[in-house]
Amino acid sequence: MRKLCLLLAVLFPLLATAQDLTTRYEKTNGEQTATYQEVIAYYQMLAKRFPQIHLQTIGNTDAGFPLHLVTYSPSRNFNYQQLRAQNKRIILINNGIHPGEPDGIDASMMLIRDLALKRITLPDNIILALIPVYNIGGALNRSPYYRVDQNGPDAFGSRGNAQNLDLNRDFIKADSRNALAFQQIYHLTDPDVFIDNHVSNGADYQHIMTLLATQHNKLGGPMGDFLHKTFEPGLYNLMKTKGYDLVPYVNHFGSTPDSGWTEFADGPRYSSGYTTLFHTFGFVPETHMLKPYPQRVKATYALMECFIKFTSEHSEEIKRLREAAKQAVCTQERFPLSWNVDRSVHDSIVFRGYTAGYKPSAISGQPRLYYDRSAPYVKKVKFLNTYTAENFVKKPAAYIIPQGWWAVIDRLKNNQVQYVTLKKDTTIEVEVYKITEYQSYNKPFEKHYLHTNVKVSSSKDSIRFRKGDIYIPMNQTANRYLMEVLEPTAPDSYFAWNFFDTILGQKEGYSPYVFEDTGAEWLSHHPEVKQRLEQKKAADSAFAKSGSAQLEFIFLNSPYAEPEYMRYPVYRVL
Repeated sequence: MRKLCLLLAVLFPLLATAQDLTTRYEKTNGEQTATYQEVIAYYQMLAKRFPQIHLQTIGNTDAGFPLHLVTYSPSRNFNYQQLRAQNKRIILINNGIHPGEPDGIDASMMLIRDLALKRITLPDNIILALIPVYNIGGALNRSPYYRVDQNGPDAFGSRGNAQNLDLNRDFIKADSRNALAFQQIYHLTDPDVFIDNHVSNGADYQHIMTLLATQHNKLGGPMGDFLHKTFEPGLYNLMKTKGYDLVPYVNHFGSTPDSGWTEFADGPRYSSGYTTLFHTFGFVPETHMLKPYPQRVKATYALMECFIKFTSEHSEEIKRLREAAKQAVCTQERFPLSWNVDRSVHDSIVFRGYTAGYKPSAISGQPRLYYDRSAPYVKKVKFLNTYTAENFVKKPAAYIIPQGWWAVIDRLKNNQVQYVTLKKDTTIEVEVYKITEYQSYNKPFEKHYLHTNVKVSSSKDSIRFRKGDIYIPMNQTANRYLMEVLEPTAPDSYFAWNFFDTILGQKEGYSPYVFEDTGAEWLSHHPEVKQRLEQKKAADSAFAKSGSAQLEFIFLNSPYAEPEYMRYPVYRVL
């Protein structure tokens, strides 16, 4: 029996090799990319033939198909909790968030196959997890006409998902079932490194691959320093040995990038900004759309190899940094909610571009931009990649959210936030926010009229909460996520994304001809309000001439006004 097992161990890889494991990409010499059905069928075949590959479904998507998770574990253990206990570093790769950018889809299929066939080796301390196609609805909407300027493949999916959402704006608000399923996958795997494969548009230049990394100041602390001083330079050096001159994502549109550019500010609506909230090193590789498709796929494959190598070689330091960050955030007292680029400092990077010029447009006759590929150049340009923190807010001891705001509560639960429900009706003294100012987009952005420039006032009040309301202690590793989504002045807060808009509409009112008498009677017993009324009249001539405005002032400062109007329904326990 032992001899038979040894024989099978030798023959099995040979038999698998003899079977057809070539992908559509390879069969067409890089002219085509696999369809969604072909991608899933391919991984099903790999999982059936190779016991170190596991394929599972998690959640659902807007297209009606479940999201798949592929795990490559040489030990054949696919329990992520146990794998972390075994000191494995986990890399999570996301593909096809924009199916018109399929480089990662094809590169990952070949990467997993080549690992299984032992053409390349996965270090013992690495586990690979990947989402084969994230935007399934977009992948099913296949056409040769999307991304008109892109150099191959011959047909691919669309950017919008089955709701026509851009899923790379949906990580925090989670309007899509895709995002809800992704959050479950993310917290299941708790990746040390996250890779979200993309293709870039914009300027023309010589580089095949660019890299958008988690903004190091926002990641912060020792993790941010390690990212900026060790992780990114390490990837650049490894890619150099493979023949690729890596450059930061060319965040420059309109004119030419010759003078340099500002590092992309990845808020938590984006994938790498979302993973920052949970202490993961997040990266968005962006191949250049004007390069031939085979070049882009090969570069994506090479970069994923570099991620594996770097993460393996720095495994213990990555583990230590993440564990320390998770512990530190539990006791961190103040959190910055916004960031601005510091234009007084910059790095210099070597940029390989093409000389740009202007010539008359064949359409309009007006000057149009073009790049002359016969005139390449190499020069150093400014890269503004330092951001300063603003809008610091002190964390509360806890947040309380009334159970009626279930859409927010469901998202907190999906992100594994720790909470308790009140066991009985209870009066608690809390800090209460009132929304005093905000501006809103005048047209929808990704299904929402986003609020910006939000300002609040705060006061203390004793609020009676009901049995079943949610109490969230702020001594957990999700603290940063909680501050970003529950503090209304944060740019990607749930208030900014319109989850609390019903408080902005007044529900109770009055009949002016009746309230004139009621209000006057009430005002006569409240001289402090009358004084504030007179002060406002003295300071505001338009207000002083408006009887209706003064009556509204009395109403809003009286007990007849609904307390819920403009009162933010997330309460801070101090």
